[in-house]
Amino acid sequence: MRFHEQVMGIYFDDLDAFQVLHNARYLLLFERTIGSFWKQLGWGALLSPTDNPDQYHVVRANHILYDRPVRGVGEVRVRIWVEQMGRTSLTFAMRILPMDHDEPYCTGTRTIVRVDPVTFLPVPWTDELRHRLAPLAAGA
Repeated sequence: MRFHEQVMGIYFDDLDAFQVLHNARYLLLFERTIGSFWKQLGWGALLSPTDNPDQYHVVRANHILYDRPVRGVGEVRVRIWVEQMGRTSLTFAMRILPMDHDEPYCTGTRTIVRVDPVTFLPVPWTDELRHRLAPLAAGA
């Protein structure tokens, strides 16, 4: 399986009163890594239906399991890959990992749905995006 991975810093203001990464920050780390992934594919910050119709999507669901706490400041690896691609939806699988081994702190999924930029109704992903994501799909 191929994946996209990014090293992310954990800072003092990310921690709760127990010096553990606050539960909401895990999702933020996933969000930033998915943003890095899209940027690597060439998506810019400005939405353009002409240049990239697949850029219009909304989050349908996030699911997170907290396996063990990230304690204190430092760095973690955030890994994502394409778990499933439907006609209009796409599910990323995600892990937050320590720097030195692959036992996760946290695992999860995020499902997004491509939408029409005017109606916000679901529409199919383009064949171009399907082709570009194929190497990152589970089982590839």
